[in-house]
Amino acid sequence: MLSVLLVAQNLVQVANQVVDVFWLGRLSENAVAGVGLVIPLLGLLYALDFIPFVGTQVVVSQRVGTDDYPGARRGAFNGLAFALLAGALAGVAVIGFANPLVGLLRPDEVVSTYAVPYLATYAIGLPAFFLADTMEGSLVGFGDSRGAFYLNVVAVSLNVVLDPILIFGIGPLIPAMGVRGAAYATIIGYLVGLGLAVGLVVRGRKGVKVTRTACRLRPADIREIVRIGLPSSGQTLGRHSVRVLMVGIVSAVGGPAGLAAYTVGARIASVAFIPAQGLQQAAQSVVGQNLGADQPDRARRTTVVGVAIACGSLAVAGIVQWLVPGLLAATFIPGGSALGTALTIDYLRILAYGYPALGVIYVIAAGFNGARKTRTSMVITLLQYWAVRLPIAVAGAFYLGAGVHAVFWAVTISNVAAAIGGGLYYWWRSEDGMLEAAAVRATGTGKGL
Repeated sequence: MLSVLLVAQNLVQVANQVVDVFWLGRLSENAVAGVGLVIPLLGLLYALDFIPFVGTQVVVSQRVGTDDYPGARRGAFNGLAFALLAGALAGVAVIGFANPLVGLLRPDEVVSTYAVPYLATYAIGLPAFFLADTMEGSLVGFGDSRGAFYLNVVAVSLNVVLDPILIFGIGPLIPAMGVRGAAYATIIGYLVGLGLAVGLVVRGRKGVKVTRTACRLRPADIREIVRIGLPSSGQTLGRHSVRVLMVGIVSAVGGPAGLAAYTVGARIASVAFIPAQGLQQAAQSVVGQNLGADQPDRARRTTVVGVAIACGSLAVAGIVQWLVPGLLAATFIPGGSALGTALTIDYLRILAYGYPALGVIYVIAAGFNGARKTRTSMVITLLQYWAVRLPIAVAGAFYLGAGVHAVFWAVTISNVAAAIGGGLYYWWRSEDGMLEAAAVRATGTGKGL
């Protein structure tokens, strides 16, 4: 039940990305390719965001499980303070180095003219994006998925309205800003959504409220958040650093057409991942709260049931995507080249085979994260991307002559491998007393004693 609104919220968040690609596809195929080039670079920046996002959610949920609401509110405040600082530092750095960062990928010159302004403009909003994510983690940690849902609905609704206006302009009143307009629409939406969330917290919701004792910096809370969130940051960094390299490979062997196909596939896949992402967030909170309440058996069942639901729902999404890839390709790049359309169709079908595995990966990670085993999730992700995905892509694209299709298959094969390996390891660790030990650490009096 907790995941229902989170699934809806993630649908709203992904709509934000899909709407950008939809309108940019009407600008040009190169505009889609330019934004696609930047996405993995932004993913690297969001590795820093995952420290307060995941760390705050786990700290808050476990304190709520032990009925320590003052401590949970204090943890949320310190997580938000850290998120603001991290977002500001990341934004300043990217604005100053947008050109050389894009240059590292050696893109086509035309593609670069779209990628650099989009990256530099998007970076302005990083403090707001980091704060919004950590506010979301705090609300979900308290069990309030509705507040997180409101934040994202407002943010994305504004983006949907503003995207075509700022990208194409309206006469002399609002000039056309192209890819910069897409970035500004996202920033404005999240600033307003964040303002709404702050207003809800000030009024008070399910234990989430502003108190004088909560609003003070406490180094011990920040250290705890960083200690828990840092492996998730490493996990995200490891994942997106490979994605940057994969984009470089796609650009080298597939050109703008391959890059546009890769971008559309990634955006559509992000829609299919929605059930798994919502279940992951919900499971992290439910696992954390149950461990804080000394219920390791319920924490284990949470993960098992979540895996079943996520795997089944993504299997359905994969079947639908496999059946209508041409319709999806034409929707997002209506004026695309014949090669770009053909590659997009191929990638969408190849991706669909691995969707059930992604459901397993997301919820298994939640099972480990809720038990404060974020380092284990990080190791699984590093193996998935560095030991499986990247070697297959490099060998297939450059040594076996498979071209850009090697990158497409590397994504699906690595997802299946991570699901099998991660699932077996979780079963072994939970049978070995991992959750009982986590309950002891959370409460000091768990059944594992």
